Amino acid sequence: MSRTTRATQALQQAGIAFTLHSYDYDPAAESIGLAAAAALGADPGRVLKTLMVEADGKPVCVVLPSDREVSMKRLAALFGARSAQMMRPDAAERLTGYHVGGISPFGQKRTVPTAVEEAAMAQESVFINAGQRGLQLCLRPADARDVLRARVGPVVA
Repeated sequence: MSRTTRATQALQQAGIAFTLHSYDYDPAAESIGLAAAAALGADPGRVLKTLMVEADGKPVCVVLPSDREVSMKRLAALFGARSAQMMRPDAAERLTGYHVGGISPFGQKRTVPTAVEEAAMAQESVFINAGQRGLQLCLRPADARDVLRARVGPVVA
């Protein structure tokens, strides 16, 4: 497994400190984020999942704890949209350049507005996909917010 991805390169270029953690990716897992948390031995609230969504038809990225579900109503409101819905997996892969299960908010092919669940900001460090199935990076949530220029707000149900 390569430990260099567009996500790690983007963080290195931005001067953001992070550590890499690999684990055995299970494509059959009911929840990829929860499986990653279990494999890493980390609290699911610290392992953040990356979802690609359309808010009023426009792509947005949302990063939230793996043990929570996104509230489409709250996410839409955060972006001033009337509605939001999950992006089709094939569309998310084309837009980001990553495979589902390995989508990172960092180093996507096309930069889109990003939201981070406010509860994640209370953590000392968080795990976020490094752009490859079975590879997570660990960094300070404030660094993730800053490099993504993310909006922070309540986006969980």
